[in-house]
Amino acid sequence: MSTQLQFSLRTMSSSSTKFCFFACLLLFTLSHNLVAGQSDKVKLNLYYESLCPSCQNFIVHHLGKIFNTNLHTITDLKLIPFGNAHVSDDLTVTCQHGEEECKLNALEACAIRTWPNQRLHYRFIRCVETNTNAWESCVKKYGGEKAINDCYIGGLSKELILGYANQTLRLKPEHKYVPWMTLNGEPLYENIGDFVDLVCKAYKGKAALPQLCYSSVLSQRTMLKLEFSYVDEAINH
Repeated sequence: MSTQLQFSLRTMSSSSTKFCFFACLLLFTLSHNLVAGQSDKVKLNLYYESLCPSCQNFIVHHLGKIFNTNLHTITDLKLIPFGNAHVSDDLTVTCQHGEEECKLNALEACAIRTWPNQRLHYRFIRCVETNTNAWESCVKKYGGEKAINDCYIGGLSKELILGYANQTLRLKPEHKYVPWMTLNGEPLYENIGDFVDLVCKAYKGKAALPQLCYSSVLSQRTMLKLEFSYVDEAINH
């Protein structure tokens, strides 16, 4: 092989190595920015139970603002379906509004598992909470019937609910009622109705704030009044 050809190959090899290095560096930088962007989102957790009237009202009529606008671009929403239920020493779960509530909590936990995407599992849960007596129609409407059915009938639903129980019962400070919402780990208490405004104020990321944050609707809103379901409240079934 001629010296000129060997030099040419070495040059090409060196150029390829540099190209690969910079391409990998660019990919790493972009990936890091994507992860950082996700971590910059405001963490909004909703602790609820399926048959609590105020939970239903909040989920159906108010929480959808996150997905009906572009507020979801700065919000990391997590739904935790356990609420004021109790777990006995033998891991039996007793729900505040009876066995039907335990069933619906488990179905919604399975939906969250089936559709990890927040928008997708929210639309299913909203459908269920709109009319809990017709939850089967929501399964037929959005699909995932086999996955949800397998999750509910098998042991996975119990595992998921016990996981949500652990998250709920480890809250500091302890939750006093539902719906209970935390923003970046801090409880909103009765200010749950102001969650949009509070998310906008809490966001410190680099992305532009959603238009909703500048909307006159925020300054003209009426106070959301909810009748909370308290932890030790007796329910007649």
